[in-house]
Amino acid sequence: MTNKSMDRRSFLRVTSLTGGGLMLSVGLLPDALEALADGAEARGTAATFSPNAYIRIESSGLITIVSRSPEAGQGMKTMLPMLVAEELEVNLADVRVELAPGDRAKFGNQFLGGSSGTGSNWMEMRRVGAAARMMLVTAAAQEWGVPESECAAANGKITHTPSGRTLGYGALAARSATLPAPALASVPLKAPSQYRIIGTRVANLDAPDIVTGKPLFGIDVKVPGMRYAVYTKCPVFGGKVISANVDAIKAMPGVRHVLIAKGGDDPWGLVDGVAIVADSWWYARNAQQKLVVEWNEGKSAGQSSAGFVQRAAELAKQPFGAPLLQHGDADAAFGSAARTIEANYSYPFLYHATLEPMNCTARFADGKMELWAPTQAPDSSKQMVARTIGIPDSAVTVNQVRMGGAFGRRFIQDFVAEAAWIAKACGEPVKLLWSREDDVQHGFYRPAGFHFLKAGLDAEGRVTAWRNHFVSFGENGRTVFDAGMSGNEFPTRFVPNVATGMSLMPLGAPTGPLRAPQGNAMSFVMQSFIDELAHAAKKDPLAFRRELLSRANAPTPDFNVERVRGVLDLVAEKSGWGTRTLPAGTGMGIAFHYSHRGYFAEVVQVSVSAQKTVTVEKVWVAGDVGRPIVNLSGAEGQVMGAVLEGLAQAMEQEITIAKGRVEQSTFREYPVLRMRNAPTVEVFFRQSETNPTGLGEPALPPVVPALCNAIFAATGDRVRTLPLSKSGYRWG
Repeated sequence: MTNKSMDRRSFLRVTSLTGGGLMLSVGLLPDALEALADGAEARGTAATFSPNAYIRIESSGLITIVSRSPEAGQGMKTMLPMLVAEELEVNLADVRVELAPGDRAKFGNQFLGGSSGTGSNWMEMRRVGAAARMMLVTAAAQEWGVPESECAAANGKITHTPSGRTLGYGALAARSATLPAPALASVPLKAPSQYRIIGTRVANLDAPDIVTGKPLFGIDVKVPGMRYAVYTKCPVFGGKVISANVDAIKAMPGVRHVLIAKGGDDPWGLVDGVAIVADSWWYARNAQQKLVVEWNEGKSAGQSSAGFVQRAAELAKQPFGAPLLQHGDADAAFGSAARTIEANYSYPFLYHATLEPMNCTARFADGKMELWAPTQAPDSSKQMVARTIGIPDSAVTVNQVRMGGAFGRRFIQDFVAEAAWIAKACGEPVKLLWSREDDVQHGFYRPAGFHFLKAGLDAEGRVTAWRNHFVSFGENGRTVFDAGMSGNEFPTRFVPNVATGMSLMPLGAPTGPLRAPQGNAMSFVMQSFIDELAHAAKKDPLAFRRELLSRANAPTPDFNVERVRGVLDLVAEKSGWGTRTLPAGTGMGIAFHYSHRGYFAEVVQVSVSAQKTVTVEKVWVAGDVGRPIVNLSGAEGQVMGAVLEGLAQAMEQEITIAKGRVEQSTFREYPVLRMRNAPTVEVFFRQSETNPTGLGEPALPPVVPALCNAIFAATGDRVRTLPLSKSGYRWG
């Protein structure tokens, strides 16, 4: 996602509310006007107004912020009002927050992902708050007939300093709405030393409603006349319906409709399946369990995880299918190396494991579709539904609801397309709710991968050559979603002789982004193998990494070495790296990774018994995502959640495929982390001189190799295949 410059494109629109209030919206200059401003010719470009954020101040004094971003637990509904309230000079207790409907024309890009929420709203929302404050000050000065310089804003009111007179924002809202809007680019913002809200600890604004069970989530939605639906798809990805026992299912109690859908070949949309609509979800689910479908399973039915392992080993012995990065002369460097180390690393498919399974409520009437969708991409939902049921985008309304976890899964709109198709086909409002089995077996998985690595060390233990044959998934030279690798993956730009390349295998299972896409896999491989090289060189793993970082032989775009060193030094200091005396069977591991504009280094301390039971005793995390950290509580929670998720992935989680279908079906076979296994996590932030960025994703990747490196330090056993349970390890 790219964000246009706020300085050039943004403007403020002021509107008077019914009852004497003030509404502020941020708009972007129409593309035609921007083109003219650039001296370019705007050939036929329509000038349209696109506001993308709102603040309402009512005459009662109530302040409402409409949050355009989806909320999946990452804290945008708390962070956004903090930014506005800081500059507006109001208390958070006086602010109400609403989720915006999905409407790109009004709110711009509403996509949630890539840890982009903080960075894309940091300047914009503060400027809107500051502009509103300026207008309220002007309104008060006019009311009193005094200079604006004598007026100050604080705690939701304007004070005339010499006389002590005050007026609340509500009393000034109507007058403010008549004033010209200030230019956003020139609005003065508060200095960091003046912050009262930003940088503090603020609890999740939805927390009281969540813990008291109020309906916030997609799974909670109810609309009048609503039925409940399930949707059965072929267990083999890409399979097609031949026939089903429709009449028998229709005769079951509570069943209203049984519908066979003929979908397309795109797994991101509607595919072949059988929908059952009933008076309750229990009726629908009970009928689903009696459903018998004859499937044409298609070409993917012969694929298996065991077959992928075998084929990857065969491809690794052949030349690269496609080179990724080559510089220097790796073959010659290997020939002159004092020592060479080879290792094969692999990681499995992963499932998103959102606690709330996929669901969507849909109502079709008078040619229009209304959705209540827990989606990361409201605009994509609208477009997918329009294509699926053959109506214009303008006839689709998406109501945003809070998500019970997303992690990338709700970026894909298959469940929304299914709900819309069922609602139109049966002519009744429906809530589609997947069972956990459906959710596990019809996900969009983090791709598995295989790395065949070789490195050369000179007599001083420095890395002189690096080779990586990466075997992944795809066809005709194109990887499936998120199955690629950058040629710049650390440490390739820090080694003088490099040869990396990729070979591909076909895959029927759909893949998609999972928290910290690519980084969640690459960090395990690279940081584990670097640790392996450090021990081969008889060097401290931290010192070895620092020495590698000092040897950049080519530009490293979007990778700041000083920020990496900063988080490494910070986590080493806080963890007491190299200074602790540990008992036998206990070890510490270190790793770092850069992704999604965030720099993180982590140290894990584990104890491992002779029976291979693992207890993660403590995790130290150092992160650099710029400054300031907007909400310290939210930030620490995001980091801790990322660490715990990474530990669960490393220890036990994997999706395996046999005969073209997923073998796991519930959390029994795909276990999530239990509280008894959760370690103490300490989080520290190094606040560098850059604007803040998100941190929900980049905190995850380093914990996986740090855990594996700690197990090696404790046992001498180098784990190269995930999950750790495949090597006999289990939670203590």
